[in-house]
Amino acid sequence: MTMTELPEQQAYEAPIDRAEPPGNIGLVLALAGALVAAALSLSYFDGEQAGFYVIVLLALLASIGIFFLFAVAIGILRPTTRRRHDFARTLLADSDDGILVQDAGGTIIFANHAYLALSGAAGAADVRSLDRVFSSDPDVSEAVYRLSQAAREGRRLQEEFRVQSSPRGGPAWYRIRVRALQRAGVAKPDSVWVVSDVTRDRERQENVFQELQHAIDFLDHAPAGFFSAEPDGAISYMNATLAEWLNHDLAQIGSGVLRLQDIFAGDGAQLVRTLTGGNSTVRTEALDVDLKTRSGQSFPVRLLHKVAYAQDGTPGASKTLVLDRSRARGVSDPLRAAEVQFARFFNNTPIAIATVDRAGHVRRANASFARLFGDALQAGDRDIVSTVAESGRAALASALQAAASGSSDVAPVDGMIGDTDHSARFYFSPMEAAEEDAGGETAILYALDTSEQRALEMQIAQSQKMETVGQLAGGIAHDFNNVLTAIIGYSDLLLTSHRPTDPSFRDIMQIKHNANRAAGLVRHLLAFSRRQTLRPQVLSLGEVLSDLRMMLGRLLGEHVTLDVVHGRELWLLKADLGQFEQVVTNLVVNARDAMPGGGKVTIRTRNVPASEVPGFGEPMLPAADWILVEVEDSGTGIPKEIRDRIFEPFFSTKEVGKGTGLGLSTVYGIVKQTEGFIFVDSEMGRGTTFRIFLPRHVPSQMPAAEEPAPAKSHDAPAKDMTGQGVILLVEDEDAVRSFATRALESRGYVVLAAGSGVEALELLDEHANEVDLVISDVVMPEMDGPTLLKELRRRNSAVKIVFVSGYAEDAFKKNLADDEQFAFLPKPFALKDLIQTVKDTIG
Repeated sequence: MTMTELPEQQAYEAPIDRAEPPGNIGLVLALAGALVAAALSLSYFDGEQAGFYVIVLLALLASIGIFFLFAVAIGILRPTTRRRHDFARTLLADSDDGILVQDAGGTIIFANHAYLALSGAAGAADVRSLDRVFSSDPDVSEAVYRLSQAAREGRRLQEEFRVQSSPRGGPAWYRIRVRALQRAGVAKPDSVWVVSDVTRDRERQENVFQELQHAIDFLDHAPAGFFSAEPDGAISYMNATLAEWLNHDLAQIGSGVLRLQDIFAGDGAQLVRTLTGGNSTVRTEALDVDLKTRSGQSFPVRLLHKVAYAQDGTPGASKTLVLDRSRARGVSDPLRAAEVQFARFFNNTPIAIATVDRAGHVRRANASFARLFGDALQAGDRDIVSTVAESGRAALASALQAAASGSSDVAPVDGMIGDTDHSARFYFSPMEAAEEDAGGETAILYALDTSEQRALEMQIAQSQKMETVGQLAGGIAHDFNNVLTAIIGYSDLLLTSHRPTDPSFRDIMQIKHNANRAAGLVRHLLAFSRRQTLRPQVLSLGEVLSDLRMMLGRLLGEHVTLDVVHGRELWLLKADLGQFEQVVTNLVVNARDAMPGGGKVTIRTRNVPASEVPGFGEPMLPAADWILVEVEDSGTGIPKEIRDRIFEPFFSTKEVGKGTGLGLSTVYGIVKQTEGFIFVDSEMGRGTTFRIFLPRHVPSQMPAAEEPAPAKSHDAPAKDMTGQGVILLVEDEDAVRSFATRALESRGYVVLAAGSGVEALELLDEHANEVDLVISDVVMPEMDGPTLLKELRRRNSAVKIVFVSGYAEDAFKKNLADDEQFAFLPKPFALKDLIQTVKDTIG
């Protein structure tokens, strides 16, 4: 019952108002008596004196009147103030809300009709404050106490509560507001209480809530599923029916935990999110897809999917009705079963399928199509031609028009998807309705994702290119080694006949020095072609980098900081120590050169088990246990257009004279020869990271095989460089054969020189058991070194042999028997290297 309908208001003639008491009649009578007494007192004076005092009295009264008029004119006195106050009091007295005003001591100074009725007061003397009215209800008393505290502190506060028994009888809802009111001339503020009966409003809200609850209950237990999803894929609502089908807890719905990909099988979530195009309108689509339960079981459904788009094309929240089409809950119908099976086939096939019109706009598509083209197809424009890169649009548009014209022989078209690294191959076939419905579906589009195939082909092509370049570099290095061997050898022969005081000595030393420099370049080429000699040993990567850190710090200088982050419990590595140090050194030096203004180089190591290999996204990297070494810099980065060429020999971006272009090619060759992989990741302006994957070494339980003996130091002179014996020298290069013959003969050996393997066998047959040692080149025409060794063993099983080659020892060792014993002398070699090797081998 609202206060406008309260009959109790008629019981009071006026509200209680003690704030401004009415005027005092006694003061009026006293003023009148004073004037009468003044008039009577004038009768005691004579005429002249009485006239004087009358004039004074009249002047006094005139002054008071003139002052009153001025006060009224300037607003000091307002004769209508009482009337205005009466209007405000009348307005407050007739307010529908109960109004109570109390002073700081709690005395009631105003209460209107509505408050008197709400508080159940029988009369003006029976009016009570709110704390007394609701003192019988403990819950309400607490609310009134909070309101009183707010009034004392000068704050505004509002409370709303329900009482079981109101002063007017029955339960009721009240809303009470309190605020402070400061009156002029009063030290402490009053408190103004406003009491509103909101029972009707609450009953109306409860009715609306119950109706809403009934609607929710109906939606929750409807025979169809329903869900709503945000544009980012988070499910904000799901009814109980769908939650039961999917075996999901309703408590998780709306918290952002459950997403579209959690309830759709395959790529159905991508289809729902990306193929609901629109242009500032509401779009509804019917989709046949599969949902999946929490346990992963799938079942077919039909979706009625609705999305509203903003003016700028931004999609809003979607609303989707779900119809279960599985035979378990549906009616057995062969036609329906066939339709469901076709929908499953259509959406679950890995081939992207769509129907397009003559303009290339997508009409219908499956889930694979949404996954492949979802990011490239914009909401307002679903033109398939616009999804490919500019270079492939003309060919794709031509194929589309040919299919739309009814041609059944349309060649496939390859194209890159947008600005990404993804690519696809497009196939078109015409539809029968093309002529009848020119504005509708005219062609079927099939698209195969060729991204991985293309990336793999590029990597294989790059690998083959590097292999070809490596073979070329290896062949060049082999020929150069023969030339350098002759130059270095003849230089040594000349030095034996010239003293340091000879004017020609310095010229000969300069020739040898430059020949050695050329030999260093050749070694880089051999490293790139993976034909250099390696001396592998078991290494602890952490210890190697710790020992190398000081030298790397000196190479980087003061403006570049070095940070080495060691992985925990690193696996063992089997590699050539010197070559591995060269790999790290070359990468660090390149990083330094990429940071001319200073920066930071970080070297990180860690174990990579086989299970983590797919996460790197490198198809060429097999799933195995690897040790990862990362060298990261904060430099300028490597442009994408030259990233595939950085490992090629003699390719360099540095200025002329500041690099040979063999640093990274050497790194590439050493890593490959160690059976590892190297990849580069770079971003312009952000830096470059080289990742080296080296195979894990697992120690065998068998006794370790004897490691190859390290090469003798060139600086360790032999005490006796002479010897005796017959040596069969097999070398197809005339200059090398001539130098070696002269060098060996000058040390006391008898040399039988042969220019080929066939000629060597003939000399061996002539001198039968006289040959003590065979020195043979590996790569020769007619008969190579390993083949010659097999023939030698048939004639003389005890003969000793030294192989000489510009290639690595492992390059030909695999062609020999496992127990074959031989010595190895790499080209180019100096005079003392040849003599020392011969002396050590003959013994």
